[in-house]
Amino acid sequence: MKAAAVRKPSRAERNEAVRARLFAAAATIVGELGYAEASVARITAQAGVAQGTFYNHFESRQALLDELLPTLGREMARAIQDRTAAIRPERAREVARFRAFFDYLRDNPGFLRILNEAEFAAPKAYQAHIDNIAGPYRRILMRARERGETGAFSDAEIEVVVHILMGARSYLSQRFAASQPVDEAVFGAYAKLLERGLFGT
Repeated sequence: MKAAAVRKPSRAERNEAVRARLFAAAATIVGELGYAEASVARITAQAGVAQGTFYNHFESRQALLDELLPTLGREMARAIQDRTAAIRPERAREVARFRAFFDYLRDNPGFLRILNEAEFAAPKAYQAHIDNIAGPYRRILMRARERGETGAFSDAEIEVVVHILMGARSYLSQRFAASQPVDEAVFGAYAKLLERGLFGT
């Protein structure tokens, strides 16, 4: 019996594979060493391709770096969404999202460095990431408000709450994500603050 022929990847598939390797190499280097160390030479060496190949896939080093955070941020958001989509009510889902965020950081330790340095090393990427996270978050809270699951926040106040919660993730991850497992007090305090309010009874 004749063995089935193995299909060779197309040129487009080979190009996409090289691009993905370059992207993954940049993410590894920035996550471990920071943006300043992510030279084209280092990225291509990590990816195992010639330096000239880089410019077949990215216009410049900065163009690649500007893709890192928004792309990885969307991956993070999808991972969190997949874990929490079925959880109700919204306050329980929000605590689950918070916990899933820390789990993502545990499994992707370079993400925090990519995020924290992007504000200065890749400001366009940083703003795109903030917009990518804030927009869906705003819609989630507005739908929860429509279901009567939040207080009587105006649209403007919902916008503020979104950035309060995003800020909480940012600062708390810097303070607590390095220790594994994360102290349960982090999640307990967050849940109490959401459910009862800081000065509630």
